[in-house]
Amino acid sequence: PYYVDLNQNLFLQASLHSSDLNLTLFVDTCVASPDPSNFKTLTYELIRSGCVKDSTYTSYHSSYSHVAQFAFNAFSFVNRYPSVYLQCELVVCRERDYSSRCYQGCVSRFKRDAGS
Repeated sequence: PYYVDLNQNLFLQASLHSSDLNLTLFVDTCVASPDPSNFKTLTYELIRSGCVKDSTYTSYHSSYSHVAQFAFNAFSFVNRYPSVYLQCELVVCRERDYSSRCYQGCVSRFKRDAGS
């Protein structure tokens, strides 16, 4: 566990360890939950499909394409839960493949009406 005070900035970094230096990392989704085994029921979204959902979420540029860095302010789930767990989904793409998910940024996914 990592202990922080409420509203303290929490900095995170993910690194891809590969002999292929032409890969890049993209933070697609990060969801918080008070339950480490359930990220569906009671959740708080920081970023979803590349779209920032929390106003304190900040993405940082790294000089290394295989490193993703971001931060957000620590928060509590209504003071009823002593811990908050984070689950993030990152995407690995070929560097400079501008048609890949890593270069699309925020993607709004619309569900089609059953009648269309």
